[in-house]
Amino acid sequence: MIPFLDIKAQYQSIKGEIDAAVLGVLASGQYVLGEEVLRFEQEFADYCSVKHAIAVNTGTSALHLALLAAGIGPGDEVITVPFTFVATVSAICYTGARPVFVDVEPVTLTMDPAEVEAKITPRTKAIIPVHIYGQMADMDAIKAIADHHRIPVIEDACQAHGALYKGQRAGSIGVSGCFSFYPGKNLGACGEGGLVVTNSDEQAKTMRMLRDWGQEQRYHHLLKGFNYRMDAIQGAILRVKLRHLEAWTEARRTHARRYSSLLAGSPHLKIPVETADRRHVYHVYAIRTRDRDGLQRVLSADGVPSGLHYPIPVHLQKAHADLGYQAGDFPVSEAAAREVLSLPIYPEMPSQHIDQVAAALEYAYVS
Repeated sequence: MIPFLDIKAQYQSIKGEIDAAVLGVLASGQYVLGEEVLRFEQEFADYCSVKHAIAVNTGTSALHLALLAAGIGPGDEVITVPFTFVATVSAICYTGARPVFVDVEPVTLTMDPAEVEAKITPRTKAIIPVHIYGQMADMDAIKAIADHHRIPVIEDACQAHGALYKGQRAGSIGVSGCFSFYPGKNLGACGEGGLVVTNSDEQAKTMRMLRDWGQEQRYHHLLKGFNYRMDAIQGAILRVKLRHLEAWTEARRTHARRYSSLLAGSPHLKIPVETADRRHVYHVYAIRTRDRDGLQRVLSADGVPSGLHYPIPVHLQKAHADLGYQAGDFPVSEAAAREVLSLPIYPEMPSQHIDQVAAALEYAYVS
């Protein structure tokens, strides 16, 4: 059986480093925030070429704090896309603001800048492009619209650790950028974790208070905050893993190129497109086919796992029916939700497994 993702293989490859880091935290007695989290924040900020990084407990918390620090609240509108994990939209709802959707581009499945301008109203207070699957949205076009209307851009980079847009890191172009360190992510903790990067001194200060019960110093609560603190073991583990991130990214890109070379000739499949001005980090290698569910059944019977990212766009989720959207409102997102199928990919994946997956795909259409 080919694994869809093998987290244990990554742990085994750096077991000595991880174990030493964890034992160091246990010996320190400093289990929440502390020196390891502080060092990870600085190292990740340096990696993204930004001034500040604020570590939190989840990617959702990162999005929530980034919105609050940008001043988003009840009655405001935030423009984003429906083809994303629900956390992007939930974070907007947490603030009391209303999510306003625009469709995605048919090739990259990222925010379509051509649709943004028409959705801006006096209540629009932020735009959240999602760097879906590890490829960044068209930030120049989105920023041009946002800057014209003086609206901040908050990057949802939860799947895009190390992705580049014209040489700039994901998260470093907007007023802030949000990351998730869920275990399966390109930079994954051994538990939950998240982080916001920003060049704004003011927003960084606000987010540091908000994540820790709104306190500037112990028992001095200036804001109504949250318990969003990162635990020190995750900070220590992420410091170790960050040192390997570039090598792991190149491994993912090598695997993606192999998939693409083997699948490019198929008349039944669309393969991912990496635009010339971006570095795709392939958190997900997602193909498209009209009979997605049938193909998934055939692959599963052949011992090849696959994933659905994401089969129901957020505007059609029951939880967000109150927003009033209908089927057909965002045809590109809805088509992607029907057609996208994620293939196994992770840095330690043997190349022969890629060949086996490609062969299984070919067999599925021959049989």
